[in-house]
Amino acid sequence: MKITMTAIKADVGSIGGHTRPSDRMMKEVGKVIEERGISSGLLIDRYLGYTGDDIHILMTHTRGVGNESVHKLAFDAFMQGTETAKAEGMYGAGQDLLKTAFSGNVRGMGPAVAEMEIEERPAEAVALITADKTEPGAFNHPFYRLFCDPGANTGLLLNPSLTRGVEFIIMDVETGKTASLRTPEEIFVIAAALMYPGRYVIESIRTRDGQPIVSATTDRLHNIAGTYVGKDDPAALIRMQKDFPATEEACAMFKYCHFVAGNTRGSHHMPLMPVKRNTSASANYCIPIVSVSLFSIKDGKLGQSVDAFETSDWDYFRRLAVEKSEMMRAQGFIHPATLIPDELEYNKGYKNVMSQLEAKLRKE
Repeated sequence: MKITMTAIKADVGSIGGHTRPSDRMMKEVGKVIEERGISSGLLIDRYLGYTGDDIHILMTHTRGVGNESVHKLAFDAFMQGTETAKAEGMYGAGQDLLKTAFSGNVRGMGPAVAEMEIEERPAEAVALITADKTEPGAFNHPFYRLFCDPGANTGLLLNPSLTRGVEFIIMDVETGKTASLRTPEEIFVIAAALMYPGRYVIESIRTRDGQPIVSATTDRLHNIAGTYVGKDDPAALIRMQKDFPATEEACAMFKYCHFVAGNTRGSHHMPLMPVKRNTSASANYCIPIVSVSLFSIKDGKLGQSVDAFETSDWDYFRRLAVEKSEMMRAQGFIHPATLIPDELEYNKGYKNVMSQLEAKLRKE
């Protein structure tokens, strides 16, 4: 059976700052999806959750990628969430909705999209990965290690499909151009690109025979709006088992708590902390967070899901992330604790201070 998985996420308001959406917001967003998606037959199934202040909606259907009706459903749900957020006095109501008039699909309108059309396998295992307080390039490190580094993933040596290599589609987020690069022969080109996650990010990954494995969000909001309106908070879909990475191989790539751009005011480097589903953003300088939901799909039905990071071993890695974050915060305002000037999201204050310096600079 050919099905489409569409994951769309947005920040449309949260409690007391950038923390988490309210229960009422979640209820109203879910109501739109239920009444206009499930009851109408537009969707086969859906899953609704949040990571930090971002609401994510995973939908299954048979209408292909970029479908106008499916995208409009999600957009309308986020619009309802925005209205609810305004009524409750939530912070940043409608923050990620850069346009209010729907125009075919949500790409370029603020909400981020990851979707793929697949031929459903008899046992289709899929993960939805959602992050908050960081940017699309946050997935460069884990996906590189998963598909390119046998030192991190021995499945690259044991799984014949992965041993043959995969194809990365990498996007230059400043120009919107993409490049197709293959492993193992172009592994150093891939590494060189992913070295700078503020510019080059993974859009998708597929097997050498064209089977989709990964689809990730790539939108950078400041490129759309022309000014800072919030971090880009990526999401990704990844298929697992058989020809693809094992579930434990894919999830283990997040135990390193690697440093990413984002954090408070979107202007710092901090570790990416694996957290349980539906976790509020940390009030400790809002350490970037990531959660993973696991599904077994049958005839497009998502069924019961599992929280990949709920077991006790992940508490150890959460402590590791906190330790790494404290080390970085001890660096204060000095780079690399803060991003370079071009990457500072809230940079008007910085520019104002630097203009005072420029006015005083003189050649000796």
